[in-house]
Amino acid sequence: MKLIPIPAFADNYLWMLHDGKRALVVDPGDAAPVMRVLKDQALQLESILVTHHHADHIGGVDALRDATGARVYGPASERIPAPYEPLSEGDAVHAMGLDFQVIDVPGHTAGHIAYYCAAPTPVTSFSASSPDKPEMSDKPLLFCGDTLFSAGCGRLFEGTPAQMLASLDKLAALPAQTRVCCTHEYTLSNLRFALAVEPHNADLIAYNAQCVKLRERDQPTLPTSIARELLVNPFLRTRQATVKTAAMHFDAAAHDDISVFAAIRQWKNQFK
Repeated sequence: MKLIPIPAFADNYLWMLHDGKRALVVDPGDAAPVMRVLKDQALQLESILVTHHHADHIGGVDALRDATGARVYGPASERIPAPYEPLSEGDAVHAMGLDFQVIDVPGHTAGHIAYYCAAPTPVTSFSASSPDKPEMSDKPLLFCGDTLFSAGCGRLFEGTPAQMLASLDKLAALPAQTRVCCTHEYTLSNLRFALAVEPHNADLIAYNAQCVKLRERDQPTLPTSIARELLVNPFLRTRQATVKTAAMHFDAAAHDDISVFAAIRQWKNQFK
């Protein structure tokens, strides 16, 4: 099995899993780059996983379904191009011989979901730390849409800070080795903010240097991992003293878990 990020638009990744014959794609906002990969590698698209309703995640669904007959899965409480199989927490998807657990992660949108595969068959991918060397791994996989980014999280368009914090707590509790397949290449801009929050975080400084080198070579910084994000992501670190102190400097009213998270999110919204 191979895991590849298909670039789309300015900074989206449409994640694809394939076994050389069959394929699955996540959040195909644009059908064209997916169709090119299917044609170039002689793949049959079987499944489409959708995390939320934003256009850059669903824009290619109808065209891909019509062209391939792929089965579409998506959040039960959002407007996803029909027909599709509606899902919510507790449901599971069996696709490409893999079992994906559905996790409700409201915050970015009201009905956002994520897909977690605890025990994938060995998957070959290009690691962000070694982009020139294919890596075979059976580590868990997470397709999290716009909920969790490397060193960041999604904007709160429809949800509340309390909802997003709870959603991120769910993801942070997944096994540390979980590969996190985010859907945007926002890492460098997120890291600039993270360094403003925790300028003396050695793990963050080292990760920033690594990601700068990757982007200089036009290599993706993703997938990341839960273990890494717990060290560098201010939105998973809002209970750390350094992040709480920074939040209080931005907003003196930040005093508990939710208000600290809300302050960090608002700071990021206006960060230049």
